[in-house]
Parts: sequence; structure tokens; C-alpha cells
Amino acid sequence: MTITIVPRHVSSARSDDAWRKAGDWLQRHQGAIRTVQWTMVVLYGVLLIVPVFLPLPDRAAYLWTNFTRFAQFIFWGIWWPLVLLTTALVGRIWCGIVCPEGAITEFASRYGYGRAIPRWLTWPGWPTLAFASTTLYGQMTSVYQYPAPTLLILGGSTLAAALVGFLYGRNKRVWCRYLCPVSGVFGLLAKLAPLHFRVDPPLWQLSQLSGVKPKSLNCAPLVPIRTMRGASDCHMCGRCSGFRGAIRLARRSPNHEIVHVAGAVAKPWETVLIVAGLMGLAAGAFQWSISPWFVCAKIWMAERLMEYGVTWPLETTAPWWILTNYPGDVMTSLDGVLLIAYMLAVAVAYGASTLLLLALATRSLGPWQTRRLHHLAQSLIPLAGAGVFLGLSGLTVSQLRSDGIVLPFIGMLRALILTMATFWSGTLCWQVTGIYNQEPVRRMLALSLIGLAMMLGVAGWILLFWIW
Repeated sequence: MTITIVPRHVSSARSDDAWRKAGDWLQRHQGAIRTVQWTMVVLYGVLLIVPVFLPLPDRAAYLWTNFTRFAQFIFWGIWWPLVLLTTALVGRIWCGIVCPEGAITEFASRYGYGRAIPRWLTWPGWPTLAFASTTLYGQMTSVYQYPAPTLLILGGSTLAAALVGFLYGRNKRVWCRYLCPVSGVFGLLAKLAPLHFRVDPPLWQLSQLSGVKPKSLNCAPLVPIRTMRGASDCHMCGRCSGFRGAIRLARRSPNHEIVHVAGAVAKPWETVLIVAGLMGLAAGAFQWSISPWFVCAKIWMAERLMEYGVTWPLETTAPWWILTNYPGDVMTSLDGVLLIAYMLAVAVAYGASTLLLLALATRSLGPWQTRRLHHLAQSLIPLAGAGVFLGLSGLTVSQLRSDGIVLPFIGMLRALILTMATFWSGTLCWQVTGIYNQEPVRRMLALSLIGLAMMLGVAGWILLFWIW
């Protein structure tokens, strides 16, 4: 028996070559990718539209016997948690290969007016504001429970994507680049992906000096490919693989982009999205329905209103597209006001406390630098992303439990995910601090301060899953 030992560097080279070939395969099979996209458009349309015309499921309906319940489970129990997970594992491959909205907006752009993109549309705060708005509105209308608000929010987003594509750009995804409500979240999670399309500047320059003119390349999400250093904006569609012999699909450390790329340019809106959006507003969205604080606030407000003889906030309702209004499930004006107030309070509390701790950590590393603060905030991405994933997967667990399917290991799995995400964020924080200061005492102080911010974030999920 002969044992062949393959040198480690040879094995690594083979793996790198395999990933390069995978990227080239995507480049050669764009027709197949478009088939996948339009298949998803059809599936998306059926799951989105058909349940609106069916009766609301009763308590005896199961997800495998009722199409409405099945569609809601697919959207909120499977689809979105899986999209978040795959984005963190392989980058924004959902955006480039699968997303129905991406395919629709690019199709509309191909036959639309092709106007220049106005300056107001490129404002970097739109994805963060869109995420906050849709999160709030989704809770007001109970988007996770009913098909009509699902159609209104997701379908409205799709129509907006088509309209923007029709008006601006030519064969581009202007909506995806600047306006999509989840683009900011995907961009953050993609920074953790161990795969990306790597650009080799020396090879690019050699290609230019050779005088050989390459085939034209259309980057639909408007990424400046030549200077691309990370995976945050790349949609992983593979169209650029092999371009000028300088771009290829390659492995990297999951920590690389956050440690070595994310600090190059300060991005305040990303910081707001991390600390107030994902760690604050999203947590509030999953908490409010079972929060004893929300119940206490509602009872206290109701008692005060009754004392003053003001009863209309306890009785006034609104159409389903403003506040939840279905047989046996109605939100009053008081419910709606308190819901918005609770979510915003959680967002402000988490955002302000986390920003304060980040500012103290920034100052502990030396003279004040705003760019350093935003760079340190990037280290919280694993924990922030894990929290949103656990919140969405909590819907999966709840839907399965209502049908009698109990997952006994879920508590241990949640604890493991939170522990690993916290450790990962701590590791990133330590590596980022080393860029700005090598003194162990200062670095430990900064890590301790940001560690306290992480504990505040973890505490919210502990309350949700284990205490309340």
C-alpha cells in the first residue's frame, strides 16, 4: 500500500484553481443564471399573490395543508433566514444569481428611458432609512402573519425596483445599488464571506499596457471593478470573472475585509445600520409582542387615558394597510403608537449606548479619529447579523411549533450561535485595535468597552429567548 503525501501548498493551489474555474463557469453560463432568475420571479409571484385571494387560514390549518400558511412559512421561515446565512457564507450570490427584484429591475433598465442617475438618488443613507421604514411598517401591519401586507411590502418594493430600472441606467441595477431596503444589510454580511471576486491591480495594468482590448463588461450593480477591494457591493454574478486576466473567484479570511478594507473610508450610515438598525430596531421588532415592558406601558397608558375620560385611542382602529385589522386580531391607535414608540426607544437605547462605548474605545486608542470609530463599529457585524438571523429563525421555530413540530435542541443552538458570534466580533475588535495602537493596555481597554456593547446586544436576545 502506497501513501501519497500532497504538500500543503499544492493542495491550496488546487483549491484556488477550483474556485477560479467556478467563477469562470458562472461567467460562461449567464444564460442559465437568467433562467434561474426568471424561474424565481415566477415562484416569487405565485407565493406573493395567490394567498391574497384565498381565505385566511383558521386554527386547524397546517402549513402543509394550507397554501397561505405554506407561503408565509417559505417567505419568513425559510427564504429570508437562508438568504442572510448564504450572504455571510458566499457573499451576495442571492443578489446576483437568484433575486427576483434584481432580475426585474435590470430587465426594465434594458428597455427603459436610460436616464442619468440623479444625485439625490445616490445618497448613502437610503438603504438604512428604507430598512428602518419597512421594519416599522411591517410590524404595524403584521407582515409575518398575513399575506396582504406581505404583498404590499414585498410587491411594492418590486414595483419600485421596476420603476427605478425603467427610468434610470441602461442594463443596470440602480435600485439594488442605492435604494433596496436590504442592500445595506447584505453589504454588511457580505464582508464576512470567505469567498470574493479578487481584483489583481498589477495584472490589470499589464493588460492595459499590452494594448489588447478586452470584451465589453456590464457590471449591473455599478461596482467600480478596477478598484474593488471587498465583497460588500459585488453581487457575485460572475460576469467579470477572467476580465483582463485580473479578476477571479478566490478564497480569503472571513476577517480580511473588516480588518483591512472596511477602515479605508468612514461610512457613518453603515455604523447607524449596525448599532441602531440591526442591534436596535430589528431586536425591538422581534421583542415587542412578548415584552412585559410593552404590556406594562400599554396598561399604564390605558389607565391614564381612562382617568381623563379619553377613550378613543382604545377604540379607534385603522385599515389593515395602516394597522393590523383582521377578525380576532386588531390593533387600536394606542397599540400602534406604543408599538412605534417601543421599537424606536429600543433603537435609540441600543444605538446611543453602543455609540458611546465605541467613542470611548476610539479615544482609548489615541487621539480622536472618526474613521477609527466607524472601523471599530464594523467589528460588531457578526453579532448584529447573528441576532437578525436568530430573530427570523425564531419565526421558523414558532411556525413549526404551532403545527406540533418541536425542535428540542433549538435553545442550545441559539446559545451556540450567540456565543460564536460574540467571540468572532471580539476577535475582529482585537485585530482592528492593533491597526491603530500596539499597546496591550490600550487595546484591552478598547476591547473591554466594545465587549460591554456586545453584552448589551446579547442581553436583548437572552431576554427574548430565555427570560420572557
